[in-house]
Amino acid sequence: MKSGLEDVVAAETILSDVDGLAGRLIMRGVSLDDLAGTPYEQVLSLLWTGFLELPQDLPGALARARTEVFAHVAGADPSLEPVDAIRALMALIPDGNDLETALRLVAAPAVFTPAILRLKSGQQPVAPRRGLGHAADILHMLTGKTPSPQQAAALDAYLVTVADHGLNASTFTARVVASTGAGLTSAVLAALGALKGPLHGGAPGPVLDMLDAIGTPANAEPWLEAALTRGDRLMGFGHRIYRVRDPRADALKLALRPLVAAGEVDKDRVALAEAVEAAALALLKRKKPDRPLETNVEFYTALLLEALGFPRSAFTCVFTMGRTGGWIAHAKEQAATGRLIRPQSRYVGPAPLQAA
Repeated sequence: MKSGLEDVVAAETILSDVDGLAGRLIMRGVSLDDLAGTPYEQVLSLLWTGFLELPQDLPGALARARTEVFAHVAGADPSLEPVDAIRALMALIPDGNDLETALRLVAAPAVFTPAILRLKSGQQPVAPRRGLGHAADILHMLTGKTPSPQQAAALDAYLVTVADHGLNASTFTARVVASTGAGLTSAVLAALGALKGPLHGGAPGPVLDMLDAIGTPANAEPWLEAALTRGDRLMGFGHRIYRVRDPRADALKLALRPLVAAGEVDKDRVALAEAVEAAALALLKRKKPDRPLETNVEFYTALLLEALGFPRSAFTCVFTMGRTGGWIAHAKEQAATGRLIRPQSRYVGPAPLQAA
């Protein structure tokens, strides 16, 4: 028995490989480095090929799906937290297993998140625009303006980076549900429930809280040292799988550069983050030499999503925009090749009383 199923192989997959020792992420034979600059729609095609009947114009089909799910926005409850609000709206999508269901599930968080955020701020939702790519349309629905090419490319980079990542908690949840014969909506909603947990998808927001508390580059080392002395966890550092630097951190750091060059992100904020990263890595190496703790995906996710105008309360929703495509691919793979997932447990409770 292994608590947390550490190192237990529960599935064979052709979708993604996370090499924690080499710091490498591969999606269907393509490394993350080579996927940089790829539109999210192309990564969907990569992940879904062989599992769904793909149309010749997948971006156009996804754009139509955004328009279709926008009709559900009228039932949004802006009093809920963003992730709870989008989960409620996604539950309205029929529980099918076909391409139409898959496209609507990918479109749903992309459409519902901007709508909920606008409603919370007293603004009206902005309808999707078919002439835009998926990432650009998300930002258009968020702000009501056509985003710059740099902004659209930065969001595309994020969605691609988080599209799939092995058998993480939410993906395993999706596969468990799919193994029962339930539809894609059931699998995705269950996965979203797992992603919502702070130990899985909830770290990027606290990275910004940490940067706010540190305030200036000069304060980075003393603040971080005090946090480590208290036994606090440094947000944005360390990963369950990676024993070297998370390759997704490098991909997102690279995606920030065009925004900085275009003046679309606060340079002082980036300088603070870089000073905090350098100080944190040096301190962790000195104070925890036996534990490989490197920068993870959440650190630069926080900076990138903040620069694009997403509040930290919605970061899990944006993660969902990217990861839903991967959940669907795993659900289809499990349904096609796997059995009902039903592990055993070991009873350690009290024995029944013996009759006198």
